[in-house]
Formats: sequence, C-alpha cells, structure tokens
Amino acid sequence: MSWLTEPWKYAFFRHAIAAGALAGALCGLVGVYVVLRRMSYIGHGLSHAIFGGAVASYVLQINFYVGAGIWGLVSALLINSVSRRRKIGADAAIGIVTTASFAVGVALISHFHRFTVNFEAALFGNILGVSVSQLVVLLGAALFTAVVVFLQYRQLLFATFDPEVADSYGVNVRRLDALFAVILAATVVSTMQVLGVTLIAAIIVIPAIVGRLVTDSFGRMLVVSTIAGGVCGFAGVYVSFNFDVASGATIVLVAAALFVVVFTTTALINRRKLSQLESGRGGAVELAGGPAVELG
Repeated sequence: MSWLTEPWKYAFFRHAIAAGALAGALCGLVGVYVVLRRMSYIGHGLSHAIFGGAVASYVLQINFYVGAGIWGLVSALLINSVSRRRKIGADAAIGIVTTASFAVGVALISHFHRFTVNFEAALFGNILGVSVSQLVVLLGAALFTAVVVFLQYRQLLFATFDPEVADSYGVNVRRLDALFAVILAATVVSTMQVLGVTLIAAIIVIPAIVGRLVTDSFGRMLVVSTIAGGVCGFAGVYVSFNFDVASGATIVLVAAALFVVVFTTTALINRRKLSQLESGRGGAVELAGGPAVELG
C-alpha cells in the first residue's frame, strides 16, 4: 500500500492532486456546454489563443492571470462575434482568431527570446510545480463557474439547444454567450499552467462525451461529466507520480481509457437491447447515448 500512502508525504503532490481534481472537474462541467454546442474545437483553439496572451504578459511583465485572462476573454468574444455571421461558421471563426493569436505568441518569443524557460511548461503544463496561489485561482474559477451554472441553468440550457427560439422567448442569448465566453476563458486560463496548451482541449471534451454516452438527461450529464473529469485528474496525478510520466499527459490518457471503457460498455448494452428487440415484441427502443437529450 506504500504507493497509495507515500505520495501524500510530499507537499508538491498534495498541491498537484488537488489541482488535477479541480481542473478535471471544472473542464468536465464546462465541457458539457462546449460539446452540446458542437464547439469541441474551441477548447483547443482558445488555449492556443491564450498562449499568445501568456507570452505577451511575460514580455510586458504583467500578472499572468490579468494579461492572459483579458486576452482570452477578448478572443472568446471575437469568436462569438465572427461566428454569428451566417457565411462564417464557428469552426472557421475559431481557426481565424486562435491561429492569429498563437502566431503573435510565437512572434514575440522569436523576437525577445525571453520566454524560452517557460515555453515547455506553457505548452505541456507543470502540475507538479503548482503553488498555493495557483490553487486559489483554480478554486475561484471552479466556484464562479458552478455558481453561474446553478443560477443560469435554465437560460443556458435553452440557449445551448435552440438559441433562436430562446431569443424569441425573451432570453438574452447574446448576454449568455458573453457570459459563457467569460467562463470558458477563466477555465482555460486557470488550467493552462496545470495541463498546458496542448492538453486542455482533451480534458474539456472527453469527460463530457463520457457523460453523453452514459445518460440522455442534461442534468445528469453535467454531474457525470464533472465527476468523471475530477476522477481522471485525481487518478492521472497518482499514476504519473508512481510511473514517472508527465502529469498532464497522464490525466488525458486516463480520460481516454475511461472513454474506451464506457464506449465499449454502452455499445454492448445497445447491441443487447437491439437483439432483444429483434427477437421480441418489436418496436422502438431508446439506446444509451442516442441522439436525443432529455432537457432535465
């Protein structure tokens, strides 16, 4: 049992496992809205966009969270604004804004040569170097997101599934989109130093997809995705410590393994239901992870 108890002797491990669980749970919660809005690429794109803000903050010697947070918020609002144009889809808007922003970061690095030391940590994360102040920021982002989701649950639900009808019923979709942009930017900025630019997108998307496979209820999907993300973060840090593997990558691999297990299990369940249907009374059967989502 030493591999279970020994890591807790080290303060850096305690910080890392708290950060991993918080980051996973936060990304899992936000990821539900990202996946159901069919904007899975935005986590990947926005993290690359915020990389430009991180480099700019370092060069200008201002607080990382202030500089990267403002940069991320502006990028998310620009994506929303551009994607509203009928001729330009959300994926194209994400590609335009994020690649330009990432290019700014690369250009600044090549010109100033002062970001080289932190370049690897920014790209791949440095979860074992998480400080107490970074944990506080991560906890604050998680609490802020949870409060917003709780208070705006029905409005966010309506705007996610049918924004045009929601707008006609008096729901301020533009305000909700801006609020969601704030949440998404806060999520990416607070988890960037934990997971890194290249891995944030995966931990935003995978737990939400797992939740979608497990249940057709929107409310239960939020709970399942949040728990799955937190568990993957917790388990990933444990595995990385014992096998001496990068923590961010391990968290994503644990999440991917969970997806494979859930996907295989639900596929077998669906196949069994289908065979029972064909050999029994006939009619329709609701398959786990089907196309419809229960709004509750």
